[in-house]
Amino acid sequence: MNRELVDDKRGSPTQLPKEHIDWIFHPFSRFFKIEVAAGIVLLLSTLLALSLANSPLRESFNDLWRVPLGINIGTLSFERSLHAWINDAVMTLFFFLIALELKRELVLGELRNTRLAMLSISAAVGGMLVPALVYLSFQYGELGQHGWGTVMATDTAFVIGCLALLGTRIPKSLRIFMLSLAVVDDIGAIIVVAVGYGSNINGPAIGLALLGFMVVKVMAFTGIRSMALFFIVGILIWLAVDASGIHPTVTGVILGLMTPTTKWITDDRLHTILDCVVAYPPGDHWSGDTLDRKALKTAEAAAREALSPVERLEMMLHPWVGFLVMPLFALANAGVPFTGVNIASPLTMAVFLGFVIGKPLGVFLFSWAAVKSRIAKLPPNLNWQMILGGGMLAGIGFTMALFIADLAYAPAQINAVKLGILSASVFSALLGYLVIRYFSVSINNTDVELPSLNTQGQQVPKL
Repeated sequence: MNRELVDDKRGSPTQLPKEHIDWIFHPFSRFFKIEVAAGIVLLLSTLLALSLANSPLRESFNDLWRVPLGINIGTLSFERSLHAWINDAVMTLFFFLIALELKRELVLGELRNTRLAMLSISAAVGGMLVPALVYLSFQYGELGQHGWGTVMATDTAFVIGCLALLGTRIPKSLRIFMLSLAVVDDIGAIIVVAVGYGSNINGPAIGLALLGFMVVKVMAFTGIRSMALFFIVGILIWLAVDASGIHPTVTGVILGLMTPTTKWITDDRLHTILDCVVAYPPGDHWSGDTLDRKALKTAEAAAREALSPVERLEMMLHPWVGFLVMPLFALANAGVPFTGVNIASPLTMAVFLGFVIGKPLGVFLFSWAAVKSRIAKLPPNLNWQMILGGGMLAGIGFTMALFIADLAYAPAQINAVKLGILSASVFSALLGYLVIRYFSVSINNTDVELPSLNTQGQQVPKL
C-alpha cells in the first residue's frame, strides 16, 4: 500500500477529502447518527421547557409562543401565533416522516409479510382503543370527556430511544414491532385529530386540496423528479387543507403515503453508467461541454436516483425532524407550571391511567387475540414477555399526546392534562425498560428455552 496515500491529510483515496472544518463537524455528525441521540435532545428540550415554565422567566417564556407571525396585505390576513405555527405547520414534517416510515416498512421492509404486519397493526389498534376506554371510564360525562384522543398516541422517538439503551439485549424483531406499532399508532392518532378535533368543514377548500393531491399524482406519473417542485405543491395543498377545517397536519400523512417506493435507476443501470465514467482516463479534462463531463453529470443524477423517493426523503428529513422539529415542539408545549396543579386531580389521573394501564393492556390483549385467531403471527424470537414490556413502553405518549391535548382541552384544563402526560411517560419508560431488561437477562442467562408458540398461540412440542 502506498504510504503517502495513507498519510495524506485529505484522507483515504476511497473517501471524500477531509478539511479543517471536519474536526468540528465530524463529532456532531457522529452524534446525530446515534439512534438514541434524537431522544436525548428531545428529553433535554422537555427539561428546559419545564425549568423555564417554573422559573422567574415563565411570563416571558409563555409570551414568546404567543408572538403573532404571518402576512397582512390590505384586508387579507394570514397570521397565527408562533405556538400555532409550530403545532400546525412545522409538525406537518413530523407526520410526513412518520408516513414515509410506514410506507417503507409496508412495501420494502419487514412488514411486507402480511401476518407480521397484522401483529403490529392489531397491537396499535388495541393500544388506541383500550386507553381511550380507560380514560372515558373516569371522564365520561365530565368536562374532560372530549379529550379521549389524548391517551391514544405513542411517542416514536422516546420508545426507540429506550430500546436503543437496551442495546443487543433485545431481539431485532422487538425493535421492528415497536417502531411499526408507534408509526401505525401515530397515523391513527392523526386520523382522530382530523375527525374528532377539526372545525367547521369548508367544501370548496377540500375540493382544492383533492385537486392538489391529483396534481401530485400526475407529476409523479409524468416523471417529474424535482423535490423542490413537489414541496411547493405540498405547501399549496397544506394551505387548502388548513382552510378546509381539517387539521392541516393530515397533509403530511397523505403525501407521505403517496410517495413512491420504486427507484428510477436500477442497480444494473447505475453500475453501467459508473463504468462509463471510469472508462475516461484521469486528467484535467473534466471541464466544458464535453462527453466526459456529461457522463459525470449523468453519474451524479444516477447515484442520487438509485434510492427511491421514500428512502431519499427519509434520509433528508430525519435529522431535521429529530433535532429541530421535535425539540422545538417540546419547548413550545412541555412547559407545565407545577404551582397550582394537583397530580391527584381526576383529569390528571384519567390521563395517567389511560397510558399506564390502558396501553400495555390493549397492546398485549389485541396482539394475543390476533395470534390466537391466526390473523397474525409472532416472529420466532419474540415472546409474550417482550410484548408486555413493549406495551408498557407504548405508554410514552409525549409528542402526539401533547399535540392532541392542545386541540382537545380548554386552557383551564391543559396544565393538569400535561402533568398526566409527562408523569405517565416517565413511569411507562422506567417500567417498560426494567421489564424488558429483566426478561432479556433471564432469557440470556438460562439454559432452559422458553416455549415457542405457533400461529394459534399454542406451545410447539420439541422433537
